[in-house]
Amino acid sequence: MLLALIAGVFWVGYIVGSAAVGRRIAGTGGLAVAMLLGGLMLAPVGGAAVEGISVDPWLLIPAVVTALMASVIPYSLELAALRRLPAAVFSVLISLEPAFAALAGFVLLDQEMTAMRGVTVVLVIAASVGITWSAHQRTVRPPREERVRRPLLRRRTPSHQ
Repeated sequence: MLLALIAGVFWVGYIVGSAAVGRRIAGTGGLAVAMLLGGLMLAPVGGAAVEGISVDPWLLIPAVVTALMASVIPYSLELAALRRLPAAVFSVLISLEPAFAALAGFVLLDQEMTAMRGVTVVLVIAASVGITWSAHQRTVRPPREERVRRPLLRRRTPSHQ
């Protein structure tokens, strides 16, 4: 549970941070800097993989394709979506990722889709939708006490009639 909570905190940070970068920096410059910094942070861990490319340069082609398909293209699309969608809508859409990952694993990798996996995917999506709906209700409608106490506006009729 603690790891799920930590992951959730980082997802919120990702969504809020990406939205802020998307508003402040035109194009994909912010994404390029973020990917460069991420690559530098992972360089000590992934340094051994570079050795294989130096032995066989043809391995560079699948490495570049993997980088494009796994990071550059999806994050570019997410950044474009964050610029056009409210964060609440984006968070619900991003919560669909586990469902698509499970579907891709089932179809492409012949992974078993157990009932437990299905339930967890549904719970992740339901939690995101529920939180977003709850936040929307708080911002759209005042609390019940304020609605009851608010005086009714009377329609004024012109005095000259």
